[in-house]
Amino acid sequence: MDMKTYLTLDATAIAELISSRQASAAELMELSFRRMDEVEPTLHAFTATRREQAIAETVNRRNGALSGVPIALKNISQALAGERLSAGSKLLKDFRPAQDSHLVARLKAAGLVPIGHTNTPEFGLKNISEPELFGPSRNPWNVGHSPGGSSGGAAAAVASGIVPVAGASDGGGSIRIPASFTSLFGLKPTRGRTPVGPGAGRQWQGASIDFALSRTVRDSAALLDVLQVVQPEAAFQAPLFPGKYTEQLNQDLAVPLTIAFSVESPVGTVVSEEAKQAVWKTVRWLEGQGHRIEEVTPDIDGVQLMREYYLMNSGEMALLQKNLEKTLGRRLSEDDMEIESWLLASAGKRVSAADYSASLAAWDVAAAKMAALHERFDFYITPATAHAAPQIGELSHSADSRERLLQALDLTRDTSDQQELIYAMFLPSLSYTPFTQLANLTGQPAMSVPLHVTADNLPIGVQVMAQKGAEHRLLQLAAMLEQSELWVGQRGNPYFEDSRAN
Repeated sequence: MDMKTYLTLDATAIAELISSRQASAAELMELSFRRMDEVEPTLHAFTATRREQAIAETVNRRNGALSGVPIALKNISQALAGERLSAGSKLLKDFRPAQDSHLVARLKAAGLVPIGHTNTPEFGLKNISEPELFGPSRNPWNVGHSPGGSSGGAAAAVASGIVPVAGASDGGGSIRIPASFTSLFGLKPTRGRTPVGPGAGRQWQGASIDFALSRTVRDSAALLDVLQVVQPEAAFQAPLFPGKYTEQLNQDLAVPLTIAFSVESPVGTVVSEEAKQAVWKTVRWLEGQGHRIEEVTPDIDGVQLMREYYLMNSGEMALLQKNLEKTLGRRLSEDDMEIESWLLASAGKRVSAADYSASLAAWDVAAAKMAALHERFDFYITPATAHAAPQIGELSHSADSRERLLQALDLTRDTSDQQELIYAMFLPSLSYTPFTQLANLTGQPAMSVPLHVTADNLPIGVQVMAQKGAEHRLLQLAAMLEQSELWVGQRGNPYFEDSRAN
């Protein structure tokens, strides 16, 4: 098989070729690493690879629905026994977990073969992937731009053809943001749908969930089939979907659906005309299919909700710092962490238990309002991101800005003032990605669908949210869109167009 053919294959097709003995798993794994050799020096998608181990595991692979398919894992929360898992932090650069995470164990049981870990910002806190420890990952559509974050390395690996699917996680948009910036399909499932496991914590109090990035809808459906689980010991659970997600793709959605949409930033920031165009052409197409469309703004204070989100981040980072100090046997200083991590952890030490509980209660109020909205509307559509991908370095703090933030922190003692400082610190990044956090806090499923490319040939995705437990309906809608003229996929991506032309 040549590289041109390999780049046309999604995970489902690879599994079918291996199962029918039309191609060997070893041959396809070699192509994955050959593609990595071609593009990794430029894109820097990976923090570590495991070529010899992956090839050996391909030869002795497990039987499963996706047996022999190469997959990349994210360098945070997706532990592979004995392999470095740094979470983009120099404090953890030599950490090697003793066992697989629950999600990775299920991926391996399905026959997928991990080829390495992908780049992520420190502790997954940003919407770009430019950690000081490893440097920036780059966007295959334009290497001067970011592939997003925090699953940016995963997006670069899939959007360059190294692997058809990659493990990702989403605590504030970290699947949907890179999907939007690289024209991939990115589904964030319902809270509790995919395995976290005992001992792994609540993953940002349920805001964060692990899943994947893919180029095709059917691959995400196949992964959801093998990953959905009810864990009695887990903090959050979703009832098992009784059918197969892959079979739902062939089922038509009822007509007419009632669909709400908005192109207004929930935090009052600027939304690009290109992002608005992406939504408008999508809802026009859906209206042409016989569905009812209505422009709606949910009755939720988006700015205040983001403040509650950052307050939770502060508390979680303060706990992480405390645990790291206990493990390392020393006090941490500002030189041990990047500025976002340090400010959040420092502010978190001043957050009261009452304020933290009130923050989580605000999530529940937002969830109730969105549940009421979905009594009227089947889907809620917005831009996935307000703009196309930022340039490399645009959202990273310089030494000067870091020093200014540290000085401001020293002068700020009041909890509310420190939270204001954090909001201001994240606002430039939030201006790019104000739409995704809502689904994390409410626990709803949401997806970014690759339906638009700007005049500068940079993608912008369209986000669709549904009520809890309705991933099957999102996948059905995505499958419809995938067959339409709106679907962009990797059409126009030079890393695919150039290789396929050769």
